[in-house]
Amino acid sequence: MSSTNYILIDFENVQPQNLEILKKHSFKILVFVGEKQVRIPFEMATALQEFGKEAKYIKITGNGSNTLDFHIAFYIGQLSLQDKEAHYYIVSKDTGFDPLVQHLRNINIKANRVNNIAEIPILQLSKPTDRDEQINVIVKNLVGRGQSRPRKIKTLANTINTLFGKKLDEEELIAVINNLESQNYITINQENISYNLPKSL
Repeated sequence: MSSTNYILIDFENVQPQNLEILKKHSFKILVFVGEKQVRIPFEMATALQEFGKEAKYIKITGNGSNTLDFHIAFYIGQLSLQDKEAHYYIVSKDTGFDPLVQHLRNINIKANRVNNIAEIPILQLSKPTDRDEQINVIVKNLVGRGQSRPRKIKTLANTINTLFGKKLDEEELIAVINNLESQNYITINQENISYNLPKSL
C-alpha cells in the first residue's frame, strides 16, 4: 500500500496555478488562507473542486506575522500522529519553515518544503528521450506556473533540470533552452527571458 501525500499550501505566500499536475497522483491538499484573504481566484477554486473531498481550505484566525505558519505546523503535527508513513509537502517560499522540516525529518517524519508544487519530488519526470516530448512537458509546466515563471536563463535551466529529476547535463540544458527559443516559446535578451506561451494546454 502506497503512502499518502499531503500538500499544505501557504496561500498567503504562494498561489499555485498548476494544480492540474497533481491529478495523476494521490494527494490530500490543504490550502491555508489568511484571515485577511477574502478572495480565491476562480481558476484555483475550480481546479481544487476537481479533487473533491481530498482538498479543502483552512481559514486561519489572527493577523500575526507567523500566524499561518503556526497553523501549518500544528496540522502537520496532528496529521503525522494519525499517519506516520505519509509524506508532507509545505508549499511556501518562506524559508522559516526549513527548521521545522529538518526537525520533522530528525524524528523520521517525511517532510519537504517546496517553492512551487512542480518541485515536489514525486512529480519529477523521468528523462524523455524524444525532444518534442521533452519540450511539451516543459511548456506545459511553464504554462501552469503563471506569473511565477523563471525570468533568468540560469533559473530556467534549474527549473527544467528539477522537473526532470536533475538528470540533464549542461549541454542538454543548453540544447533544450535553444529549442524553446527556436520554437518561439521564449525570447532571450542577454540573461533575461520573456515568454510567448499558450494560455492553456
